[in-house]
Amino acid sequence: MKPTLFILAAGMGSRYGGLKQLDGLGPNGETIMDYSIYDAIRAGFGKVVFVIRESFADDFKMIVLNKFNGLIKTDLVFQDIAKVPAGSTYTPDREKPWGTNHAVLMGKEAIKEPFAVINADDFYGKESYEILADFLKSVEGKKNEYCMVGYRVGNTLSESGAVSRGICDVDELSLLQNVVERTHIEKKGEDIVFADENGADVAIPFNTPVSMNMWGFTPDYFYFSEEIFKVFLAENGQQLKSEFYIPLVVNELIVGGKATCKVLDTPSKWFGVTYAEDREKTVQDIRNLIDLGIYPTKLFA
Repeated sequence: MKPTLFILAAGMGSRYGGLKQLDGLGPNGETIMDYSIYDAIRAGFGKVVFVIRESFADDFKMIVLNKFNGLIKTDLVFQDIAKVPAGSTYTPDREKPWGTNHAVLMGKEAIKEPFAVINADDFYGKESYEILADFLKSVEGKKNEYCMVGYRVGNTLSESGAVSRGICDVDELSLLQNVVERTHIEKKGEDIVFADENGADVAIPFNTPVSMNMWGFTPDYFYFSEEIFKVFLAENGQQLKSEFYIPLVVNELIVGGKATCKVLDTPSKWFGVTYAEDREKTVQDIRNLIDLGIYPTKLFA
C-alpha cells in the first residue's frame, strides 16, 4: 500500500496575511501545495488528505481538488475546535482550534496506512519527499516507528527576518531525543544564532538538524495522540491559547519509550513565505528550480 500525504491547510498566515496556501507562486499560478503534491506523486505517495476549515470546503474543492482529478486520490477532513475526545471539556470562550497535532487527529478515520504530515505553505524539496516515502514504505505493517525529516538549519532561514525552528537533539543512531522550539533564529554576519531565554545570542552550526514539521507516522500514532490529547485538555482546556503541537506528542512518546523517531537528513533547501517580503524570492527560487529542470514550467497539464 502506498503512503498517504497529509497536508495541514487549516491555518491562516498571521505574519503574511490571508490564505497564503492558495497564493500562486509558480509561472502558471501554481501554489506551494501544488509543488508538494507533484513531488509526492513522483516519490510514490498514493493519496493526499487535506485538513481544512469546513467553512472553506466549497472553495477548496473548486480551487484545489479539481486540478488533481485523475492524478492522485484526494480526501478532505475538517479541523474544528469542538472535535475533542468524548468526555473532554474546554472553555466556551476558546475561538481557535488546538494546534498541529489536533489537526493530525482529524485524519484518524481517513488514513489507515503510513502517512506523512506537512505544512501547506512550506516548500520542502524533491529529495525530502523521496527520503520520506522510502521510510514510510519500509514501516508498512509496523508500529511505533516514526520519522522526521531533519533540515539543516542553514538551509531554512529567511532573508526577511528571524524564524522559529524546532532544534533537534539526535543520538548516534539518528534517533530523535528531543525537540526544543527556538523562536528567534537568524543569521548575523557569518554566524547562525538563536536568542536564549535571557535574550543572549547562541551560535549554532549550519548543519544543526531542525524540524520543519515534515513527519512520518504509522496509523497507531492516532491512538497515542488521542490519549495524550485527553490529558492535555484536562490540564489546559480552560486556557484560551494553549496549543497541542506535534513535537509535544512525539517528545512524550520518546521519553516514555513508546515510540522511536528517526531523523532523516535532507540536503533540500527549505523555502516559504514566512513574511510578505519572502514572496518575491520564493517566486525566483521556484523559477531557478524550473531552469535546472527539476520541475516543468507547467506542473499539471
